[in-house]
Amino acid sequence: MLVMAVVTCYPIYYIFANALKSRAAYADNPLSLPPNLVLANFSQIFTTPNFLRWFYNSLILTCTTVVLCLFISALASYALSKMYFPGKKLLINFSIALMVIPTIVMIIPLFVLMVRVRLVNRYPSAIIIYIGMYLPFAMYLLRSFFVTIPQPLIDSALIDGCGSFGIFVRIMLPLSKPILLSMFVVCSLYVWNDLLIALIFLQREHLRTLMVGLALFHGRFSINVPLIMAGMAVATAPMLILYIFAQRYLITGLIAGSLAGQ
Repeated sequence: MLVMAVVTCYPIYYIFANALKSRAAYADNPLSLPPNLVLANFSQIFTTPNFLRWFYNSLILTCTTVVLCLFISALASYALSKMYFPGKKLLINFSIALMVIPTIVMIIPLFVLMVRVRLVNRYPSAIIIYIGMYLPFAMYLLRSFFVTIPQPLIDSALIDGCGSFGIFVRIMLPLSKPILLSMFVVCSLYVWNDLLIALIFLQREHLRTLMVGLALFHGRFSINVPLIMAGMAVATAPMLILYIFAQRYLITGLIAGSLAGQ
């Protein structure tokens, strides 16, 4: 476990240590701690044209996708776990089958579709694709958890006059808080770090996400490694902070989902 922790944490150390170095200090020893803290790299990053705009685009895409994905998956999982209707089993199997389709296989059909509906270079194109890619996994995990909620609890609420949506809001959502938070973290990490979808469907300069912008930034400033590391540090910090504050819920939620699926 100690070896795995070192291997996992080393890239984070490398990014932040070199982001605080000068070019001379980096050339002298890329693996050492910064001899003197250099904040000029961060000031140059934030004054780079469009950098804040890239950060804003990533934030908009991530927040919108995660909220919509969790809302839709929670409603669908509730229906698939506690309601009975024709074709329910077929719909469950179909949603599970969607999890095995690689993203790269769908790129060309999705691009043709978005061109025809005129959504290329617009936020909805990427948001719709992100939701479609993550929704099957979210539905599978949430449904596995909802199935374990005792049916007598639902029946008692119905007897007391609570409707289906009231049960969903007052019983299902509060009980599924850990797994919802774990899915929030996982989905946020996926959308924030994505490069492929954003690169293809958001091609204009003012619509680029942070990861796409940093990829272009690397080509423009490939010699100034500390400056590139400063950009990576800014991109890493939000997800790192999110994970640190939500790690307890992440572990609890994943364990609950795995046990529920057995």
